[in-house]
Amino acid sequence: MKAISVLGTSSNAGKSWLVTALGAWLYRQGVNVAPFKSQNMSNNSYVTLEGGEIGRAQAVQAIACGMRPIVEMNPILLKPSAVGTSQLVILGTAKQHIAAIDYYQHIETLWQTVCDCLEFWRDRCDVLLLEGAGSPVELNLMHRDLVNLRPIQYLNGRWLLVGDIEKGGVFAQIIGTHQLMPKHSQAQGLGLIVNKFRGDLRLFADADKYFKDYIPDTPYLGVLPYCSNLQPESEDSLCAEAETKGKGAKIAWVRFPHLSNSQDSQPWQLDFGIETCWVQTIDDLRDAKIIILPGSKNTIADLEWLKSNGLDRAIIKAASQGVPIVGICGGYQMLGISLGDRHGVAGAAGMVEGLGLLPVTTEFLPIKQVRQVQASFQADTWMAYEIHMGHTQLIPQLVHDRNDLDIQPLVKIQHQNQSEYKEYKGEGWRSLSLPRVWGTYLHGLFESSQVRQALIQMADISDYQVSDLNWQTHQQTLYNQMADLLEIHLDLNPIRRYLSSP
Repeated sequence: MKAISVLGTSSNAGKSWLVTALGAWLYRQGVNVAPFKSQNMSNNSYVTLEGGEIGRAQAVQAIACGMRPIVEMNPILLKPSAVGTSQLVILGTAKQHIAAIDYYQHIETLWQTVCDCLEFWRDRCDVLLLEGAGSPVELNLMHRDLVNLRPIQYLNGRWLLVGDIEKGGVFAQIIGTHQLMPKHSQAQGLGLIVNKFRGDLRLFADADKYFKDYIPDTPYLGVLPYCSNLQPESEDSLCAEAETKGKGAKIAWVRFPHLSNSQDSQPWQLDFGIETCWVQTIDDLRDAKIIILPGSKNTIADLEWLKSNGLDRAIIKAASQGVPIVGICGGYQMLGISLGDRHGVAGAAGMVEGLGLLPVTTEFLPIKQVRQVQASFQADTWMAYEIHMGHTQLIPQLVHDRNDLDIQPLVKIQHQNQSEYKEYKGEGWRSLSLPRVWGTYLHGLFESSQVRQALIQMADISDYQVSDLNWQTHQQTLYNQMADLLEIHLDLNPIRRYLSSP
């Protein structure tokens, strides 16, 4: 097995993007390639078929590589839930919430988990594409590194180093990063790449000679232009480019402080006649035609934030005026009458009142629900998944008292059980009369074009046009176009030579 690690000069330099593109490029050449990131910190997560939780970036990379996502692609996942504290997920299973200072006391034990997974891949793929994190030369962190130089040293592989020209000082970024590497790591260099160039590429045509003066033994592979239409999900929550997409009627997504699974908004970007934007103030909500409350890694704390800045009242008012409100996962829990977390299993402990827009109540439990499901809405059937620590149930007496006869399950789902699917059952709730409110635990709800169209009709939005492409076809096309970009702009021969070497 050959191993190539994609390292970056900083966070958001393009490591996830490059691993995805390289995986697609190698896969279409018939190479058995797999992605790997030993330790990931992200609240954007994915559920494998077996019910394990990994970073979304590795799931996307796996699909680009033609593989089914599995937990061995991301053995350690840290999901930030409060300042300095994260939920620790090991091999897909949620463990305790842990402070950073305590986490670092377990580095060697965690490193053994990483090594076990690296050994797992040795006879299961021809090429392992490893993704780094942040910078590989944070001097105060290098001695406890699990994700950058240590794994590639363990495998005796090679690295690519990518710098972000948007941040400025790209020569200092790349040359400085290289010079701070240990000598044995410097010798493992396979190539240097400049990323996110905007403008005339000819203005950077002589970059090679400057890199050669300082890094003569590692070839410069070229510069990649920034292409806004070739951006899959970001590893680093929401980048600036993801804040607003499209033109038309506003679909407002509330950007919680502990936002999770922000990629739920992305299928809307295929359609026309709408604007998808992320909001944090009352003013931002004033002209919204649809309001969506997404997932949260600390639901109660984010609900209190919602109340502290008056967004709760603005959302309730909008609902009373007929604006459709949708809650996903943590956002769904907020729409109910009450939320109870007596033991602090999902973040801040306590019992709080919800927005009261759905006749449901939520109790947080120590056992985390992590599973893939097959979802059905009208004529659409697709795969979605659940990740939550709360149990939400309808309050029948409240439905009766409100005379809310239009409350009904939002979608139908089948759960996986020993490779067989049980019969369909209802999931989530929707109120078809005022207030028009939907609530669901399903991540991937809007991958169904019929779900999107039904919500648009409820909001009475004209000039809307749904895309002819389904989400899965769009993603596969995107990965291939990313691979094309590599072939057009980079010298890939050093990679070819390394992969064909004994």
